[in-house]
Amino acid sequence: MGDYDEDTAFLGQTGPYFWTTFFLLNTVFVSTGFNGLYIIFAGAAPKHHCLIPDVNLTEEWRNAIIPFTIEDGEEVQSQCSRYRLDVVRNLSAEGYIPGGDVNLTSLQQEGCLDGWTYSKEIYQSTIVTEWDLVCDNQWKVPFASSTLFVGYLFGSLISGQLSDRFGRKKVIFMSLGAQCLSVLLQSFSHSWRMFCIMFLFIGASQISIYISAFVLGTEVLSKTMRVLFTTLGAFLFYCIGYMTLPWIAYGIREWRTLLAVLSATSVVYIPLWWFISESPRWLITQGRVAEAEVIVRDAARKNKVEAPPVIFKESEIQERSPSRKYTMLDILKSKNIRCITLMCLLLWMAINIGYFGLSLNTSNLSGNPFMNCFLSALSEVPGYIVSTLLLRKCPRRALLSTFLTIGGGVLLLIQFIPDSLHYVALALEMTGKFGFTMAFSTVYIYTAEIYPTVLRNVGMGMCSSAARIGSITAPYVIYLGTYNKVLPYILMGSLTIASSVVNVFLPETLNKDLPETVEQMQECQGLCCGSKERKYFQNGATRNTPISHEGKSEVQTLT
Repeated sequence: MGDYDEDTAFLGQTGPYFWTTFFLLNTVFVSTGFNGLYIIFAGAAPKHHCLIPDVNLTEEWRNAIIPFTIEDGEEVQSQCSRYRLDVVRNLSAEGYIPGGDVNLTSLQQEGCLDGWTYSKEIYQSTIVTEWDLVCDNQWKVPFASSTLFVGYLFGSLISGQLSDRFGRKKVIFMSLGAQCLSVLLQSFSHSWRMFCIMFLFIGASQISIYISAFVLGTEVLSKTMRVLFTTLGAFLFYCIGYMTLPWIAYGIREWRTLLAVLSATSVVYIPLWWFISESPRWLITQGRVAEAEVIVRDAARKNKVEAPPVIFKESEIQERSPSRKYTMLDILKSKNIRCITLMCLLLWMAINIGYFGLSLNTSNLSGNPFMNCFLSALSEVPGYIVSTLLLRKCPRRALLSTFLTIGGGVLLLIQFIPDSLHYVALALEMTGKFGFTMAFSTVYIYTAEIYPTVLRNVGMGMCSSAARIGSITAPYVIYLGTYNKVLPYILMGSLTIASSVVNVFLPETLNKDLPETVEQMQECQGLCCGSKERKYFQNGATRNTPISHEGKSEVQTLT
């Protein structure tokens, strides 16, 4: 195919058509924001203790039947055990007084045989209260969270193929419909298993929406608008949805109703079908040149410019196919590429564990869980803005190491903050989220600039898979907090600091030519390389504009 940007240059860089497409596509990302993390509220565990059945007990014994345990230095009621009911009932009938006539520590304990009583101070119902996902069944909550990210993994593998086959626009709206239906069916789940199964479909449809909308935006928008769309637009509108979620959950404290309302919000996207066009680039690759011209002429009419008589010349329309297709095996063949890939995989995994771990942990923080979630989402906004500005001028390696050190360092400090200063701990956690957000946006660009063109798609795909594995692991990292509340912070902080050290050995890419071939990448080994790599960059030809601007569209299209 000829150069599409040159063929459509008459449309200009801005105009009503581009701005309308920009905002409409970005509104789609709002749905991924508040549909992606509602498990924070739907899966929250309220305060609870063993249910005491309606038997003949004195008020003293009814208050004393729940033993006290020490957790994090505080004496609290046990959530998973009680004194044996038959023994307590006999002692109550015989007139003994707990703590006076009877030493409670000498009494035998039993599990919550009759179920649990849950506090309704914050939540009316969650999946935890619905199916008693506490004590021995507590692991089922992080497992449910992980199924969403497993769905992300499957969706990221198939969405690209579906959009290449059926078109970007169709896949976006099919995925929106699938997400709407899946969330609605999940709200009617009759068991924890059904909830998890529906979460798989929700994850697959959600990542498919994100990827397909991102691809469509990068292909339809002009160069100038593409930069804004890929660097800030999609991320900020995702944050808008993320920040909206806690306020919806604040007004709806019952998990089934919450999911039904979130599902219904997808209906507002139906009219967008008539306002968002298919990608002319994709249509041309399918040989549907006439349809592509109709869309471009309509864009010219809306931008109030005149289109040439012939936009796409048949002689210029031809398929480009590389002489050779590269696979994952090509990455394994070279020691240098294997080394770089392993370091990139560790980076992506560590960043995703930290990012999603902190996102999912907001309901466990001291204070109001709704406000904590809002602040966690709000902390991402300056993160995306600051990282976008810094990437224009600053070295990627130094930036990423700094962001990782900020994110991991503050997490390691949290364990030293006393419980009485929970606002300080919250501020540190938000700072950590700020660091992970900046690292999240930086690693996309940095990785794509490291890999050569012939391996960029394969390399980014492997890193994206590592990211999904990290996000699948994140709920279990947070689950460690049930044993000791500082364990998740120690693990995430240590892993992040370790990845920041690994990052030092990757090559710098600022103002360097993007490698085109495997041979060029093998010479670009940063601190791991010898003089060959340094000589290559010193003698390199022209230094191109860094990919962090327009090139980011290519990066995130691939992920």
